[in-house]
Amino acid sequence: MITQKKNLFILLFVVSLFLQACVTFKQETVLKQNGIDSLLTSDFFKSSQAAISVYDLTENESIYQHNEKLLLRPASNQKILTTGAAYLFLGDDYNFKTSVYHTGEIKDSLCNGDIYIVGGFDPDFKSTDLDSLVRKIKLFGINGITGNIYADVSAMDSLFWGEGWMWDDDPESFAAYLTPLTINKNSVRVVTRPNSVGKPVIAELIPSTNSFMLENSSTTVDTGKTTLKVTRDWINRKNKILISGNLLKSAKPDTVSLNVFNPAFYFLNLMRESFERNGILFSGKVDTLKLNKNAVIISSYERSIDPVIVNTNKTSDNLSAELLLRALSLSLANKHASAKKGIVMVDSLITLAGLSPKDYIIVDGSGLSFYDLLSAELLTKVLKYFYYKRPIIFKKLFNSFPISGYDGTLKNRMKEASTYKHVFAKTGSLRGVSNLSGYLMSRNDHLIAFSILIQNYSGSSNQARAIQDNICKIIFETN
Repeated sequence: MITQKKNLFILLFVVSLFLQACVTFKQETVLKQNGIDSLLTSDFFKSSQAAISVYDLTENESIYQHNEKLLLRPASNQKILTTGAAYLFLGDDYNFKTSVYHTGEIKDSLCNGDIYIVGGFDPDFKSTDLDSLVRKIKLFGINGITGNIYADVSAMDSLFWGEGWMWDDDPESFAAYLTPLTINKNSVRVVTRPNSVGKPVIAELIPSTNSFMLENSSTTVDTGKTTLKVTRDWINRKNKILISGNLLKSAKPDTVSLNVFNPAFYFLNLMRESFERNGILFSGKVDTLKLNKNAVIISSYERSIDPVIVNTNKTSDNLSAELLLRALSLSLANKHASAKKGIVMVDSLITLAGLSPKDYIIVDGSGLSFYDLLSAELLTKVLKYFYYKRPIIFKKLFNSFPISGYDGTLKNRMKEASTYKHVFAKTGSLRGVSNLSGYLMSRNDHLIAFSILIQNYSGSSNQARAIQDNICKIIFETN
């Protein structure tokens, strides 16, 4: 009798495994027959590569794989690992803090000492936040300062760019210089508009500041074509704005965003100008210096991690990703934050997801580096890990991803498709690289984790993006 029950149990177990295998085989076969395989045989892939991993989280099974272990450049899909690690190891109650201190005695509203501003890697700190801090200095009882203003940027190493970043990305704002003391994304916007014919174009800096020299050799014209060029003297690493070429009188205003060299001094100059606007007398110098151990706290400006991660993923903000990585580093070593120390924490996430960090190359937090190498399998494994093991973080990460046809970097994709508002995924773009990884809610309400990496192509990324969108449509309609 016992033997019969044992045999029956074994039979039922084998049948169960067989049926499960049949379902998996059926789903993968349907995905192939419905067009993913045919998409991958197009002429586009004669000289380019694709790696795909698709996992049905609802059914807990893999439903499509293609080159899933192939190492490719993640571009901004690297931010999935960085933001995921930030939530996991910093915690969802983590706050970025920018603090201001003073030394010396305050007498008759005069600070007979120095002011220190200590950076805490807040990537979203802007001029209005600085004005708020300056007003708190005034409320503290300081209307004048006899000493200097110092920026303490000692929390980070001296490497102001990521390893493997392209030198000629300077002065693009997406390649902002890195510092613990950030303001206005460490960039400046230059708005140009036509002037009277024969005169230089009108240029306005946002924020309005005297931090930059302006060399304007442009001309407003009424015939010909616009050849206007707005840049920064990045070759000589100077904060000099260079405007040249012609602008048609009929042209509309345009805005160019440029990164800022040595952004800590940019911060200090904006602080000095805020002092003037708020009636705080100051005639000293601005410089960098580590916080005096006898300094007294005046106030701090804090920002929670949630909006930072949402902005990082929705807009694919490189600066935010890099400062998150260094905040991870600081939590590990408590001093001299660096990319390498932060990557130790990202490696820990990879290990938790069930893979070995030694199989991949990660050198930055944003994916801007051409040295990074990840796989579609890894990205899907990480997405699976948060869904199954860290449901609270999963929800936050899910909600931070762009939504197809609706917002972020997916706002203008899949607007008219069946996948409209059904894909929640991180884009990733470099020259010759287009990636899309994240979650998808299928027609039958199955939650799918997926990664589609396409690269080593020439020309526009439009075709690669169209293929990704079509693959998402096939997954949506098949499950």
